[in-house]
Amino acid sequence: MALSLHNTLTRTKEAFVPIDPSHVRMYVCGPTVYDYAHIGNARPIVVFDVLYRLLRTLYPRVTYARNITDIEDKIIERAKANGESIGELTRRTGEVFAADMAALGALLPDVQPRATEHIPQMVEMIGTLVGNGHAYAAEGHVLFNVPSMPDYGQLSRRNRDEQIDGARVDVAPYKRDPADFVLWKPSTDDQPGWDSPWGRGRPGWHIECSAMAAAHLGKIFDIHAGGIDLVFPHHENEIAQSRCAHGTPVMANYWLHNGFLQVEGQKMSKSLGNFYTPHELLEEFPGEALRYALLSGHYRQPFDFTKDGVRQARAALDRFYGALRAIGPASVEPGQAPAAVLAALEDDLNTPEALAALHETVGELNKATDPAEQARLKAELLAGGRLLGLLEQSPEDWFRWRPKADSGLDDSEIDALVAARRAARAAKDFAEADRIRDQLVAAGIALEDKPDRTLWRRVG
Repeated sequence: MALSLHNTLTRTKEAFVPIDPSHVRMYVCGPTVYDYAHIGNARPIVVFDVLYRLLRTLYPRVTYARNITDIEDKIIERAKANGESIGELTRRTGEVFAADMAALGALLPDVQPRATEHIPQMVEMIGTLVGNGHAYAAEGHVLFNVPSMPDYGQLSRRNRDEQIDGARVDVAPYKRDPADFVLWKPSTDDQPGWDSPWGRGRPGWHIECSAMAAAHLGKIFDIHAGGIDLVFPHHENEIAQSRCAHGTPVMANYWLHNGFLQVEGQKMSKSLGNFYTPHELLEEFPGEALRYALLSGHYRQPFDFTKDGVRQARAALDRFYGALRAIGPASVEPGQAPAAVLAALEDDLNTPEALAALHETVGELNKATDPAEQARLKAELLAGGRLLGLLEQSPEDWFRWRPKADSGLDDSEIDALVAARRAARAAKDFAEADRIRDQLVAAGIALEDKPDRTLWRRVG
């Protein structure tokens, strides 16, 4: 089947028709780097990483841009509170974000534009908007003139009152209209700023993505994606700026949004003790289990992230890796993904159905006895896993993962005990062999005896 995606702009699932079938272009809103990302921030990174992998399978060239917001008021405030420079704060938190998302199996985007490296493009775009009457300067600010765009609000479909109530903007006296939003704001001497025709200042949040998307993907591109919380005002305002600056009917043809995420059945909150960050979760769980858990629900639906859900995801991956390990280390190249996996992903990224199809393949692999059939199914399983960003490590690495706080036996100690047990069994010293097994089981190590070897794994 052909790829179809649910387009927030039209509220319908549509066949995906790229502007240029030889080069698909996609933009995803990235992090504001002032603190560790929370697990809700990770959901769009993981979900749209699957879309990126799928597009690369279906089309010869894909450019995936995901920005880094490294100038924003929260960054200024946090740097001041920490007593560190803005540059040091954004460098440090940006590196943690990159490492955490890599641990979740997210591929690097083709382009990671930083806001501070695109100030000239933002100033130019703002100047165009002022020149054509869609923006105006007032008291050191430049604001977008919302009433100048008759069809403003197409994406969110909010009425006039909802637009004003929901906007992240203050009703300031220098605004011509309460819905107008800031494109440029003045900076004090102790705030970062750049020279512009309207004085020294810095960009508003919304203009950053408009300028960076145009710089790297063009005035109109295929897909713009992010969390549903960005529909209004951020994505609505991106559309307004971009269309009015470029004179185009759209900014992107397809708008994709993942649903809200709650944690342990409640809205995530530090006061409730359920404010989970990938950085902290990765000390307790393998990154691949976190990824599987995030993909276990359909991306457009609300999702309840729980630690029990991650444990279930880890158990499912134990089954996958166990099937791969059971047929031995024979190397095969990933083949064609199972047709059912591909069909599920082409149907608006139905990752739960794709995972179910992978389980079917695992079941077939566990039953297969012919080496050629085993090799074919293993290749299919690996290819299907790769589309989802799963099964990209060896079974041994998967089963040997240990939490950061685990102070028990290390790999070499376990290997030595397993070898000692095999030696005891060979010498028919079954009492000693049982003693060693009990010691390993007490340490959270499960054993599986094969005719020629003993496999072990940590159980979480």
